[in-house]
Amino acid sequence: MNKTPEQPYKEREKRVNDAIQLKTPDRVPVMIELSYFPATYTGLTFEAAWYDYDRWLDACKKATLDYQPDLVHITPFFPGKVLELLDPKPLRWPGHGVSPNHSHQYLELENMKADEYDAFLDDLSDYILRVHLPRVCGAMEPFKMLPPLSSLGYSYRGALALAEALVKPEVAAVIETLQKVGRELGNWRSKMDSFGDEIEKLGFPRYNPGTAQPPFDTISDFLRGMQGAMLDMYRQPDKLLEACDRILQGTLERAIPAAKEKRRSSRLLFMGLHRGSDGFMSLKQFETFYWPTLKKVIFAVVGAGLIPCVFFEGNWTARLEYLLELPKGKTIGRFDLTDIFKAKEVLKGHLCIMGNVPSSLLQTGALKDVRDYCKNLIDVVGKGGGFIMSAGSSIDEAKPDNLKEMVDFTKEYGVYR
Repeated sequence: MNKTPEQPYKEREKRVNDAIQLKTPDRVPVMIELSYFPATYTGLTFEAAWYDYDRWLDACKKATLDYQPDLVHITPFFPGKVLELLDPKPLRWPGHGVSPNHSHQYLELENMKADEYDAFLDDLSDYILRVHLPRVCGAMEPFKMLPPLSSLGYSYRGALALAEALVKPEVAAVIETLQKVGRELGNWRSKMDSFGDEIEKLGFPRYNPGTAQPPFDTISDFLRGMQGAMLDMYRQPDKLLEACDRILQGTLERAIPAAKEKRRSSRLLFMGLHRGSDGFMSLKQFETFYWPTLKKVIFAVVGAGLIPCVFFEGNWTARLEYLLELPKGKTIGRFDLTDIFKAKEVLKGHLCIMGNVPSSLLQTGALKDVRDYCKNLIDVVGKGGGFIMSAGSSIDEAKPDNLKEMVDFTKEYGVYR
């Protein structure tokens, strides 16, 4: 008897949830984060992910149906037309700054200067609107001409002053551009929501389209850059910590509630970590600047009824013990360069482990190499449950046959008897 789409969805959802809750499912679940792989698989350029949404989503659908994962993460690339209007200074995307068939790149610019912490902390809204956004988006540069928001006062005269600023030709042009962006973005979001619903109706659980980020990473990625944030740990640690707390407040008040609203049937919230790994800071610095606010974000995500799917980029082997402070059976830890066997030893019975078939193996290895690696993961990390098979990181240029081998071998061999 053929199954209805609801049946495989429920089976996959239960399999994944059992692994998250540290139970023993019927077999090891498999997750695929598609990213640019549908282009490699179907012969599209990477640029299509940003410009040709109908063909791109068809390619994502084909890859999902052909590979039949238990869980799929579909990357929501913003429309290239929107980015062309905004002119984001840090971003290079396929066909615009990088070749049409290469991944996007993010340039770490010093978008907040070392002496601007006070302005950031004293009036965050004003700083973002009149200083930060004009720096990072070429289209918004005229917003530097707006009066400080705090100068508008408390009477109706403040509205008059603002109105005078908004009719300046340069500022008015920004508003018109942002309206175009908003309309285009609304069409894109509607298309993405419909596609996500379609994937679920076809029987595949997926990630929530929202995200949450550690406050330190927000500063390091988008404001001070890696070099600036590292210098600040030594030169102005108190300001850095205060900024982390301010960003945490915004995450708790806005980002996590927004993700909760988007959850629909999906509770799995992606969280990518960048600067907390072994190579970026000492354990003492980690304990001071990174871990306290990250832990609060994760607890808040769990408190909102969501499941943090934390991608521990880089090597977190020396930090595994800290993860025992997270809620038991409520979080997925996806590992790439971390010693995943050590992770199993430390986190067994506490946190679901995901990973970590190397991208290099999927891209260049032989089928037997893929099978052998997956077998070792299943035998050791998958023992007793609490494990989800996935690539360690990007599968953009993986050999389609190798990725299929990872999925099919796991389904065949990873059965719990």
